[in-house]
Amino acid sequence: MSDAAPTDRAGWAARAASLTLPTGLFIDGRQEPALDGAVLEAVYPADGQVLAEMACGGAADIDRAVASARAAWADGRWRHMAPRARMAVFARFADLVEQAAVELALLDSLSMGKPVADALTIDVPETVLTLRWFGECIDKIEGAVTNTAQEAVHLIHREPLGVVGAISAWNYPLLMAAWKIAPALAAGNCVVLKPSERSAFSPIRLAELFVEAGGPPGVFNVVNGLGPVAGAALALHPDVAKISFTGSTATGRRLMMAAGQSNLKRVALETGGKSPQIFLPDLADLDTAVDAAVRGIFDNAGQVCNAGSRLLVHADLHEDFVRAFTRRAAELYRPGDPLDPTTSLGPMVCRAHQQGVLARIADGVAEGAELAFGGGADPGRPEGAYVLPTLFTGVASGMSLAQEEIFGPVASLLRFETEDEAVRLANESIYGLAASVWTADLKRAHRLVKALEAGVVWVNCFGDGDMTQPFGGYKQSGNTRDKSLECLDGYLQSKSVWISLS
Repeated sequence: MSDAAPTDRAGWAARAASLTLPTGLFIDGRQEPALDGAVLEAVYPADGQVLAEMACGGAADIDRAVASARAAWADGRWRHMAPRARMAVFARFADLVEQAAVELALLDSLSMGKPVADALTIDVPETVLTLRWFGECIDKIEGAVTNTAQEAVHLIHREPLGVVGAISAWNYPLLMAAWKIAPALAAGNCVVLKPSERSAFSPIRLAELFVEAGGPPGVFNVVNGLGPVAGAALALHPDVAKISFTGSTATGRRLMMAAGQSNLKRVALETGGKSPQIFLPDLADLDTAVDAAVRGIFDNAGQVCNAGSRLLVHADLHEDFVRAFTRRAAELYRPGDPLDPTTSLGPMVCRAHQQGVLARIADGVAEGAELAFGGGADPGRPEGAYVLPTLFTGVASGMSLAQEEIFGPVASLLRFETEDEAVRLANESIYGLAASVWTADLKRAHRLVKALEAGVVWVNCFGDGDMTQPFGGYKQSGNTRDKSLECLDGYLQSKSVWISLS
């Protein structure tokens, strides 16, 4: 059983004060400093206070982490372990994560300002589910025997790739790390994870729990460091067979170039998004749709790759929609201390990101969009990196508000008159991660689903799904899928074996 969660801000603050923060690189089963002694500061974005100095790995640390993983791969300590034995490790791993729920929730809350209630009730349970689901897949990986001529036998083996380099994002530090490492490990690979330097606490702790669960040292390593240094070294490393990345589209482009410059390693990208939510006049319940729209953009302070940031609203609904959206946003999302379990809106991950979001808001005003509410920092919390929930109306498709990923609590409302216009506006983007359609007409829903250029489409909901659902996008939102058996398949390769019987 996990420790009981505190019930108020004082209890969470007391637990945070007693927490031992994981600050080292995790290589070959233990925490270590960077070889050159480099460190970086971990800053609490709610008040700007320095929490700890983290080891900051460089290219030499990536080299030794990859060497550790490569040695584990070569001697087969993980991939040659019986499938049921690896499944048992995964089961214990998931149990330990579940038992450490309070600690892991605090680590994410402190590192990037996520409301601790969200970390405890969403991120940690979803991480446990991810580990259990992929663990259950281990002995389900099968090859094939094809139907060939009598004088031959043809076998197709499904085998792991080798050493996988994973680069995870800061917005869901624990869960995004699990989405990378769980399928890679379940397939039999060894892993070097480079988490975001802004939120490395929980990924380091995750690696410790893997070893505690019986995972062999060297199989799962974590090197915290700067993207242009540690991330680049991982992408260029000749002993890495695949890079799996969640983050910006610009970084994704650089990773693909690095693969070409090195060993043509596989590159799996889940990158940016500018997801449209289409609200048609025949939707069944406006209040339900508005609640989903509000949550779709303001959850996690809008720091979500598939955030429903473009609200495409039919002209007949426009006035009622804006009134309801304004009211529900004020009711559901108020800035607060991340360690207060009643807080629903935390800060941006850091001051620099806050300033970037505020600059995008200023650009929207300058372009002529109408600021319906929000639009600034929280005047009551000047020491924190907060941005108030924001809605723009009167947005045109060519404006930066409708085209650029802001990655903050900023919604842009575009009015449309016809179904064809809604589809055009929705697809008028370089991104294609997700979309939603709100209508009571089943035929219309199917038409729009087929017409939308997005890897995930929700009908009369937003953000729903389970582990069977492939998650990933079209166009410049990436080229891979997380979750699902499709994701697992991306960490395997086929070997064709032709046996002559003649």
